[in-house]
Amino acid sequence: MKGKKNAGGLFGLLARQYLLFTLALLAIAAAVFALWMFYTARIYQAPDWDRLLADPALAEGRWDTLRRHLTPGSGFAVYDGDGALVFSTGEGFDERVEPGALACVPAWSEGVQIDSYELSGGEARYLVVAHTPDGAGGEVTRTAVLDENYRVMLGGLEEGRTAYTPEEYRYLTGARFANSFTARATISGPGAQPLTLLLRETYPTDAQFTQTLRSSVWVAALFLPLYLAAAGLFIWRLRRRIARPLEALNAAVDAQSRGEDLRVGDCGGPREIRRIGESFDQFAARLAKSEAERKRLDEGRQKLIADISHDIKTPVTVICGAADALCDGKVPKEERDRTLRMIQQKAADLARLTDAFHEYSKTQHPRFELHTWRVDVCEFLRAWLAARYDEIDLAGFSLEPAIPEAPAYCMVDELQLRRALDNLLTNALRHNRLGTLLFVEVEPGPQKVTVRIADNGEGIPLERRKTIFEPFVTGSDARTGAGSGLGLAITRRILEKHGGSIRLNEKPAPGRATEFVLTLPLAEE
Repeated sequence: MKGKKNAGGLFGLLARQYLLFTLALLAIAAAVFALWMFYTARIYQAPDWDRLLADPALAEGRWDTLRRHLTPGSGFAVYDGDGALVFSTGEGFDERVEPGALACVPAWSEGVQIDSYELSGGEARYLVVAHTPDGAGGEVTRTAVLDENYRVMLGGLEEGRTAYTPEEYRYLTGARFANSFTARATISGPGAQPLTLLLRETYPTDAQFTQTLRSSVWVAALFLPLYLAAAGLFIWRLRRRIARPLEALNAAVDAQSRGEDLRVGDCGGPREIRRIGESFDQFAARLAKSEAERKRLDEGRQKLIADISHDIKTPVTVICGAADALCDGKVPKEERDRTLRMIQQKAADLARLTDAFHEYSKTQHPRFELHTWRVDVCEFLRAWLAARYDEIDLAGFSLEPAIPEAPAYCMVDELQLRRALDNLLTNALRHNRLGTLLFVEVEPGPQKVTVRIADNGEGIPLERRKTIFEPFVTGSDARTGAGSGLGLAITRRILEKHGGSIRLNEKPAPGRATEFVLTLPLAEE
């Protein structure tokens, strides 16, 4: 998991998802609004008259194909030089228009805008204003005041123009087509025939705009499904980033509750959830290790009970059998002394076994404490070897000590350390033949003292070396020897309480079969 790219934390994930969701909602709202604006703006969309006038189909007489340039409410009509209608894209155009009336329509290329107002009172009835661009960003304004017969009373739009016909006035001011904008263009038709193109663009009415707004409700209704789709997408993303790792954790916890060893592994998700997964796997590993240790201890406890029962049962059976024979008078007179000696010997063995059990249980108790003081380990070992020399010599063993003269002080409980060394020496004397050479060496170090106790005897079987410090481990499975199998277990416990250790050297020096390495920490000055 550490090699994987680091994912963000839970707070960062939620903050990012919230910001992204907010941006998504804003984008949806903007898209719906833009679509609504596009839908409603269609009624105000102006036709592209410039593209229509530049289309080659206009001069070729293919006028029907020019409809692609129009928008709803717009159209055009083609008149010949006599004002007769040649072609129109819709209804409402006059079948015939006086050429003078068509000439009054503002030319599209000039950009003239005509405004007309109806006056009240007096002889003046109409005010006509013409706005003409001057090409410099401004405009030129001309006005004309007409009477009820459309005669020019004041001003004028054209030089020498004194009156208009009613038809000319309607085409001039756009009154011919209500609520519309009109313009004209002179074109060359098929055969270079001069024609007049009347352009008409109708403005939408309030009723049309209201109808368009009502029909655009479906655009606003798109927001709800888009919102639900965005919400579903982000919920799916959050579930993938949070719910799936939590489901993996829950499955692992459920499996552990059923006794199955299931690990979470790389569950993904935010940093906090991944840490929980890592902690769970570590906990599961420790739990599995603890369970394996518990099983091992249970097996050891069962073996301990069986070994204790066996070691006690043998001398007790002999004592009980011999005592019953004596009481029943089944032992001949000349065998009574030997039988009593046997009972005495088995009782002594039982007493030694009981003492060993007592010492082992005492060292294993949590309240087992040492009474230490500062001791020169080198001098202590010399004194211990001197006290056991006669026993070593009587057993037919030779001793080769290597203890330096320089002192090496450690905090030692002399009674317990002597017991630990006695156990090692007793095992060496018990399991080796005559003529075995014993080695006792001391190697002071900067922080600890190393003591090596070795021999060149029979050695320890390979299958016993890994469990030699376990309780009730003896030289054979028959358990018929004099030892209880607790000596090395007691020795290890005593060394550990001193802050040291003991181990069996897997590769002893040449000429040595068995070598135990003991360490003790040096005492402070």
